[in-house]
This record gives sequence, C-alpha cells and structure tokens, in this order.
Amino acid sequence: MSTVYDFSAQTIDGKPVSLDQFKGRVLLIVNTASACGFTPQFKGLQALWERYGEQGLTVVGFPSNEFGAQDPGSNDEIASFCEMNYGVSFPMMSKVEVNGSGAHPLWQWLKGEKPGFLGTEAIKWNFTKFLVGRDGQVVKRYAPQDDPAKIAKDIEAALAG
Repeated sequence: MSTVYDFSAQTIDGKPVSLDQFKGRVLLIVNTASACGFTPQFKGLQALWERYGEQGLTVVGFPSNEFGAQDPGSNDEIASFCEMNYGVSFPMMSKVEVNGSGAHPLWQWLKGEKPGFLGTEAIKWNFTKFLVGRDGQVVKRYAPQDDPAKIAKDIEAALAG
C-alpha cells in the first residue's frame, strides 16, 4: 500500500467505505475516545472541519477502546455521544484497534509512515493525529496533547500544497 487511498474502512454505521473517495483532499485522521481527558478535542476537530472543509480538509475519526477502556460503547452509542456533546459532523468510522496484531491496516500503515517520538511506531494514547496531504501521503504525526487549533497552520500549508 502506497497511499491512504489504498485503504478501506467501515463508517460508524457499518457501511464499507474506500478511502479513495477522499482522493485530492487533505485528511486529518484521529483515533478518538468518548471518555478521555482529551475528549474535548472533538470540539477543536469539529472547528477545523467547519473552517477548512470547503477548502478540501476532511477530519476522519476512528474510535478506539485500547487506552484505559475509554470508549467501551457501541458504534451507535459513540456516534450519538459525539453528535450530542460536540456537534461532530465529520466522518466517524467504526471502532478499530490501532496497535498490535489486530490493528486496522490503515493504522499499521500510518504508524509506519510517520513513527512517533524516538522512532516508536505504537500509538501511545487517544487523539493521536495524522495529517495526510492531497497526494495521499502522511505529512505529519501529532501527539495526543497537541491541540487541534495548533494544527491549523500545517493544514493550511497542506491545502495550499
């Protein structure tokens, strides 16, 4: 696999989706959780989606229950939580694993393309973010504590690139 567009996933309501539907767009791919200290980042992610969506950004959330069991709900419960509490309207995918042998192939690829601190590939916590350029290549990886608002300049550069 050579670009993000080579992968597929399932939407949060269980429909298969090929990521090539986002071809030519900038993507911000995030592993999310509903009961995490970083959960309020949904508000910032939604703000980025609203601000840059028409210019070509798509935020894509992938719920994961791997870190502190902070997203134990069903996909329906997660979708309802995100919409009711944070007004999330960007695409949310079905819950996945992001580490280990059961990691979703997209997440295996993302981690290999942009390892984290000191070259470690593992996702350390919820709300790790990957910025993908219009060409489908990973531009940058962000730590869970990186506020979505602080990613705006990199998003603008990717949209212009």
